[in-house]
Amino acid sequence: MSDNASRTTAQVTLLGAHYVFACKAGEERKLERAARYLDRAMQGIHSQNNLLGSERVALMAALNIAHELLELTDARREEERQLDQLSARLEQATAVAALSNRTPAE
Repeated sequence: MSDNASRTTAQVTLLGAHYVFACKAGEERKLERAARYLDRAMQGIHSQNNLLGSERVALMAALNIAHELLELTDARREEERQLDQLSARLEQATAVAALSNRTPAE
């Protein structure tokens, strides 16, 4: 089976322009959702300065979205670090509790 057999297309609108993109079959909704998110970001930038060209608006939106992603990634890593610390403290407390519950004959 060729790779093209598992591909389809989705039409999206970005800053009023229509585009057709290829995507994996079944991924059309995800592509359309991503395009709506990008379009909202682009519309926001364009509304602040309608003299910017669409390429510049797209680049600024991409940078803003990349920044959002990196901020979320950093926050997730920090939360994972905190969970690891809590897990270590819990394991330590469990070990101490198990030792204190032993009878002298054990």
